Amino acid sequence: MAGILVATLANHAAAGALGAWITTLVGAGTMAKIVGASFIAMAIWVLIPDKLDGVGEEKPRGGVFLTTAVLFFIAEMGDKTQVATVMLAARYESLVGVVLGTTLGMLLANAPVVFFGDALAKRVPLGIVRKVTAAAFAILGVVALWMG
Repeated sequence: MAGILVATLANHAAAGALGAWITTLVGAGTMAKIVGASFIAMAIWVLIPDKLDGVGEEKPRGGVFLTTAVLFFIAEMGDKTQVATVMLAARYESLVGVVLGTTLGMLLANAPVVFFGDALAKRVPLGIVRKVTAAAFAILGVVALWMG
């Protein structure tokens, strides 16, 4: 969990800074429309399963913490959560609040997987998780477009 925390903080801080910077270029009104459309695109993207090609083929070096931090950071580059962090930071003025919020969300989402992953996977079908997540992103996108 500590490796996930460090990786997520670093990743989301960079993503949040990018989102805040983009807003200074295009303005808040345009950014609200971009964020709304992006959330709807995320709803579609969430329905596409991630690929884990090549994961777990070699024995990790550097211990559990370093391996987790590095691999989690790399895995999140350009992933749905990083893109969502960019969009949220572009929409809201509090960069620290966005980074802390998205990091807390990642930890809350990953803690059960780390501690109870095998048991959860047997009880909650991943297809249902994807559909609920897609619905949440779609609702957020519509709300952002409406309020923007």
